[in-house]
Amino acid sequence: MDEEIDHSEIGLKAGLEIHQQLDTRTKLFCKCPTTLREKKESTFSLKRYLRASKSEMGEVDRAAREEAKYSRTFMYKGYDSTCLVENDEEPPRELNRGAVDVSLEVALLLNMNPVDGIHIMRKIVIDGSNTCGFQRTALVATDGLLSTEEGTVRVDSLCLEEDAAQKIELKKEGSAVVYSLDRLGIPLVEICTAPDIKTPEQAVNVAEQLGMILRSTGKVKRGLGTIRQDINVSIAAGARVEIKGVQNLRLIGDIVRNEITRQLRLIALKEELNKRGARVEQPIKDLSGIFEATTSRVIQKAGGNVFGVCLHGFSGILGTEIQPERRFGSELADFAAMYGAGLMHTDELPAYGITEDEVEQLKRVLDATDNDCVVIVAAERARAEKALEAVLRRAENAMQEIPKETRRALPNGSSAYMRPLPGAARMYPETDVPPVDIDEQILHSIKNNLPETFAHRKARYKERFDLNDELADKIARNINFSLFERIMGLYGDASATLVVRTLTDMVAELMQEGIAVETLEDQHFTDIFGHLSANAFGKEAVPDILKFLANKPEMDVAKAIEEIGLSVNMVEVEKLIEAIVNAKKEFIQEKGARAVGPLMGVVMNELRGKVDGNVINKIVAEKVKEVLKEG
Repeated sequence: MDEEIDHSEIGLKAGLEIHQQLDTRTKLFCKCPTTLREKKESTFSLKRYLRASKSEMGEVDRAAREEAKYSRTFMYKGYDSTCLVENDEEPPRELNRGAVDVSLEVALLLNMNPVDGIHIMRKIVIDGSNTCGFQRTALVATDGLLSTEEGTVRVDSLCLEEDAAQKIELKKEGSAVVYSLDRLGIPLVEICTAPDIKTPEQAVNVAEQLGMILRSTGKVKRGLGTIRQDINVSIAAGARVEIKGVQNLRLIGDIVRNEITRQLRLIALKEELNKRGARVEQPIKDLSGIFEATTSRVIQKAGGNVFGVCLHGFSGILGTEIQPERRFGSELADFAAMYGAGLMHTDELPAYGITEDEVEQLKRVLDATDNDCVVIVAAERARAEKALEAVLRRAENAMQEIPKETRRALPNGSSAYMRPLPGAARMYPETDVPPVDIDEQILHSIKNNLPETFAHRKARYKERFDLNDELADKIARNINFSLFERIMGLYGDASATLVVRTLTDMVAELMQEGIAVETLEDQHFTDIFGHLSANAFGKEAVPDILKFLANKPEMDVAKAIEEIGLSVNMVEVEKLIEAIVNAKKEFIQEKGARAVGPLMGVVMNELRGKVDGNVINKIVAEKVKEVLKEG
């Protein structure tokens, strides 16, 4: 569908929020380490119940108010490296000055204007991701700029804030959530652009540039989960929607495209529902009697409790696809799921063990016609009624507007409902942490030690590595530029052109094939070129090795080479080449030195990827010379 869309015509606006963990030794407001635990084997646990409180303006934030309706219990796993600050049993300590310096460095690289003083604010968040019910954040700089081929993108703000606790488990049908405290409090920078992004491709480009600038400092954490992107998307006839938690850069374009599609299709559904005269006035009814003898395990598991409503004029609507693998029924199911309830409807029934006869009984009890859709929930009364009330609100909203909301990114590039968009009422000052003054001496010191610019790096690469203008520019701006320098420093005989193409074009091509290149570590690449430098295999095999390691990142490169079948004995290689050459002596005598080229083709068919072509060429040329001397 995206191929047919004129993004300027639909009024696409998008902005990015980049959250990058900083590589400091200690957390933002305490001395606990910032290392994440692979195994969440806690030494203690604690429980919290959070409520929505008023801001200093006397208002309760709408997102917090919505979250409070779910009445969840929050469980936290703590460790020997977790202190009372994370437990919210002790006031936070002073702001981590190392994290302040890194955030200022990033701000200056983005041509931003730092504030005179950093004041900590509390941002109300009661989804359990913070033990205290709010996240601490501080504005560091404003008014930056990024250049792209499609125009300038303003960078509105850069904030320094603490990372949230990591959700690791959902229990008891959605009523309890388990978090780990090892991530809570890790310093991160939040970079927010203005809604100046006009295409999905530009969104990817901006994210790449921001990621490159962050990595150029050498002071940010690396690996899956250390950088997360939130995307704000709107179209003229739709609404602003924030999609949170994008960890995979290659998904950004898909997420923007899928959100455009979702909003356009919701607009079409709204028009269709209004044309039908649809309505959602039916009260919630207890339908348990219909299922007294049911064989549906879903309903049996719920103790036979079933409640439902009729959506008049919604027949076929819930089955309409609005995103990849997501139908409008999925949108309604998101709301029921917030109360730990599953949703079923007659656009998909009979299914889940529910029979055709039971479906007909549902329709009769609810006076549903062929134009209507019956929606049911299998749960105890209190939870079922809350879930269905939320579903009814969303169904009614579908006839009026595209809702402004926060959604979570899904692995396939779609998104699911999380909560309403937060408002200004969620912010108020933090009184436990003193402000930090930013004087000119600090800024002057940081300015004098900024990483080199793209232009300077490009010129240096052209001179030092004899790269052409295109390749030098490509690697200078690429997120893997420091890895390129490390490989060239370790293996000076490596082909700079091959290293650049591997880290840029080859990685991009593998991503397009769906290869999980994000699982590859820098060490994989350095080891690959180390073995290549030692003639352990031919350069043609680099893509195959990368594909193999992406699926088995725990394996070392030497073992991968062996598993793929690239390991060779050079003595055996020489014997093979000698045998091929000896079998073609008449051809060599006839062609002379010109026989090397055709013989290379024959040998490469046997050894392609196993031995570097230059090495093979040298051996073939020597063997041909020996034959000619014999003649």
